[in-house]
Amino acid sequence: MELLHSDKAPAAIGPYSQAVRVNGLLYTSGQIALKLNGEMIENDIKKQTRQIFINLSAILENSHTSFENVVKINIFLTDMNDFGVVNVIMAEIFGHHKPARSTIEVSGLPKNAMIEMDLIATVANYH
Repeated sequence: MELLHSDKAPAAIGPYSQAVRVNGLLYTSGQIALKLNGEMIENDIKKQTRQIFINLSAILENSHTSFENVVKINIFLTDMNDFGVVNVIMAEIFGHHKPARSTIEVSGLPKNAMIEMDLIATVANYH
């Protein structure tokens, strides 16, 4: 097992790793819409969703994988009415690739985020 950290994504805000690689799989921790400097993106579902994908992309790249290798994504929303907006952005990011997904409405998220995501991806040439 390898604990991973990318300097191109915001640091963890608690006692956890950004991601863990084990047996050819990468598991990311939940990402909220933090900028690299740790500041939260404004309260806009489109902007928060895009920032999360920027952060996840940095973690995937640092771990030698990409969105094309994502097998599962978990999405946590504080308002299920944002589901359609998130779907549109996710379709832009993933294109024809359609990983498995769960979307869950929650009563609250860290730093009053509107959305949080984590994912599992395969890692090519894992040693």
